[in-house]
Amino acid sequence: MPRIIFIEHDGTEHEIEAQSGLSLMNAAVDNLVPGIDADCGGECSCATCHVVVRDAWMAKVGKPNDREESMLDLNPERQDNSRLSCQVAVSDELDGLTVDVPEFQM
Repeated sequence: MPRIIFIEHDGTEHEIEAQSGLSLMNAAVDNLVPGIDADCGGECSCATCHVVVRDAWMAKVGKPNDREESMLDLNPERQDNSRLSCQVAVSDELDGLTVDVPEFQM
C-alpha cells in the first residue's frame, strides 16, 4: 500500500498506509488524520479537505479540474499547489507523497 505523509500546520507528521483507489481524503479520515474535516463527504462541494501538495509531487498528483478550482477559489489560504484531497486518487505512483494540512479548513 502507498505511504502518504500528512503534515499538520505545527509540523506534526502522520504517516499512513493508504489503499490504492481511495481518495487522499478517505485515507486521511480512515486514519484519523487531524485537520481533514471532509464536511461534504468527498463530493467536491466544500473545501474542508484542503491540502497543499509539495512541489516535487505536483506532476504526479496533477492539477485540479474546473469544479475543484471553483471550490479552491473560495479558500483564502489557497496556494498554487493546493488540492482538495477528495479529488486526489491514491495510487502506487504516489507512494511517499507528502502534503501539508492548513491550520484551518474553510
